[in-house]
Amino acid sequence: MNLFGNNIALASKSMEYLWGKQQITLQNLANVDTPGYKSKYVTFEDVFRTRLEQASMSRDDEKIAEAIDDSHFIVHDTGDESARLDENNVDADVESVELTRATLQYMYTAQAITSDIARLRTVITGQ
Repeated sequence: MNLFGNNIALASKSMEYLWGKQQITLQNLANVDTPGYKSKYVTFEDVFRTRLEQASMSRDDEKIAEAIDDSHFIVHDTGDESARLDENNVDADVESVELTRATLQYMYTAQAITSDIARLRTVITGQ
């Protein structure tokens, strides 16, 4: 029996996705002036949600844990045309907003995990 259930595994997988999103966004920002560079983006939520919904229908914690563990983010290249002469399509403002959002989500998720562990510690120690 898993003491933490699937909550911490779910939050951990979310943090993995958010870390990857931050890395790709930083890569886009680093290449804002690179001629011909096409921005990249990360997807995760839709595939993750679908896997979890399918596993949840079985009401089997093992299948849910497996769905969480087997989920991974996907990096996509954009093929969007660019209005710039150098064919680069990175919009630094959009990327900065995405980086800020992913960073805040990452920090919130880390705080939620810390809070869950603190509550468990309180229950275990009785303090």
